[in-house]
Amino acid sequence: QVQLVESGGGLVQPGGSLRLSCAASGSIFSPYLMGWYRQAPGKQRELVATITSRGSTNYADSVVGRFTISRDNAKNTGYLQMNSLKPEDTAVYYCNLKFLGRDLWGQGTQVTVSS
Repeated sequence: QVQLVESGGGLVQPGGSLRLSCAASGSIFSPYLMGWYRQAPGKQRELVATITSRGSTNYADSVVGRFTISRDNAKNTGYLQMNSLKPEDTAVYYCNLKFLGRDLWGQGTQVTVSS
């Protein structure tokens, strides 16, 4: 049974940086699609970024140039590097992994951008 565990969230000032990690336990098979989503209070969950097992990436317009998604296949871990953070980036961030018909979610990690 594959499980996802996120880490790296926290409180940061506007303009600051954070790196989120998503560690997957168990075996993962390519092809897969890993993504980061976020949900702010009172809003729907939205896509932030995705990366395929081949390394192709896609970003929401609101984070282009500020966030970078990556993965380390050897460690079964995905990352979201977030720079130039803004108060509107405040949300719970969720990791998602799709492979072999499975659609897995992590428990979420809180990111708060505030002075």
